[in-house]
Amino acid sequence: MKSIRNVSSASSSNPGSVYSIQKGKIPPQAVDLEEVVLGAMMIDKKGVDEVIDILHPDVFYKESHKIIYSAIINLFEQQEPIDIKTVSHQLKKEAKLNFIGGDIYLVELTQKVSSSAHIEFHSRIILQKYIQRKLIEISSEIIESSYDETTDVFDLLDNAESKIYDISQGNLKKNSQTAENLVIAAKKKIEEISKKEGLSGIPSGFNEIDKLTSGWQQSDLIIIAARPGMGKTAFTLSMARNISVENNIPVAFFSLEMSALQLITRLISSETGLNSEKLRTGKLEKFEWEQLNVKVSNLENAPLYIDDTPSLSIFELRAKARRLSSQYGIKLIVLDYLQLMTIGSSQKSGNREQEISTISRNLKALAKELDIPIIALSQLSRAVELRGGTKRPILSDLRESGAIEQDADIVSFLYRPEYYKIDEWDDEDRTPALGQAEFIVSKHRNGGLNSIKLKFISSLGKFENLNAFDNPFEYQSKLNEETKINPDQAFESGSYRSEEEEDPF
Repeated sequence: MKSIRNVSSASSSNPGSVYSIQKGKIPPQAVDLEEVVLGAMMIDKKGVDEVIDILHPDVFYKESHKIIYSAIINLFEQQEPIDIKTVSHQLKKEAKLNFIGGDIYLVELTQKVSSSAHIEFHSRIILQKYIQRKLIEISSEIIESSYDETTDVFDLLDNAESKIYDISQGNLKKNSQTAENLVIAAKKKIEEISKKEGLSGIPSGFNEIDKLTSGWQQSDLIIIAARPGMGKTAFTLSMARNISVENNIPVAFFSLEMSALQLITRLISSETGLNSEKLRTGKLEKFEWEQLNVKVSNLENAPLYIDDTPSLSIFELRAKARRLSSQYGIKLIVLDYLQLMTIGSSQKSGNREQEISTISRNLKALAKELDIPIIALSQLSRAVELRGGTKRPILSDLRESGAIEQDADIVSFLYRPEYYKIDEWDDEDRTPALGQAEFIVSKHRNGGLNSIKLKFISSLGKFENLNAFDNPFEYQSKLNEETKINPDQAFESGSYRSEEEEDPF
């Protein structure tokens, strides 16, 4: 007992004791560097330009420093000169000069530095200390929530990852913005687009589609819907190939139905021009092996990332997408397909229609968060098959949820007449439709609507631009010769398949 009392006594009187306040924990901070940075900003305008895009008021540990930096930002936005007098005047207008220590404190800040040299380096240290404090705060919240038995573990995991991702991106919380700032930002973006050659968005590689959309736009959710067998996977694979191989733009392809090896085999067939049946059996001639080895090199070097996790939940998708964005800078996500996803929570949202609504809403939120386009494939209901005529899909055919139509920026359909044993288009000239498909844009939030014809090469599982000189009959004759089957068999390959059969495209 005596030793315990001695320790207690020492802790209150001896500053060198193990229990002294110096041994306690305080949040990470760099107050001395905060003083240097603020002083440099008030004596050198160049220092303001270097720091203004790195720091925001909350990164400062000391409250008075937050206020001073806010005053500097206000002067900067008003395009006013920034020095000790203007900052003092701004603080007087805000009735905060006395709170920060008056003019004397501002003078002391400017006396701590002689120039703005190394100000960017110093500001990044301040930012690092702030990130450390936020990580401590988030970790404490995670620990507290983890002990709460009522907390859904998947919601907790997603929330934790989302907050950490926000820190890594430097946008912890987006505040509301004034119309003035938004107009300036919009004008700047328009100027950048005007100077940029080509499209404003991600090019799909299909000329007419790109003309209509100006490329897939940032933060857009694009739905591509079709009945089984129409070629949804083939179309998006062709597009992913165009984007990653031709334009060297990183693409993430999430496949919930087919394995990554099956998908890459399809791409090899498309890239090399070798029949997919030959690739499946491995029965290649010597010259075909050489063709395979030479032409596949472009695909090997493409920034294409394929994830074939089955029964992927929306929370898993968000986590994977954030990692891919941070590690590889992906600019486009393809999801094949929406109805195979789950919400990944023990707290179900109700029936399947409500779950799909939750998924589509989260996909749109993810597109905005990462600021990239997301293309999600979707199945159509059987109502298409029950309709007479051409069986061309319409918006009401979207399966299981009207929320898909509501959340999407673009809703499009794939339609191949020969799938239904229709060998010509329903236009005035009754144009031949063999080896062709139609990309139907039925909703376009920021543009027009149109139906665009494409070429479809079934032996390669590949979509291409349809040129004016393409002759469907010549194409079909060549296809029959390549596959060594008679015309009836070739026609039968495009016949109706039930919904339960695997989508071959």
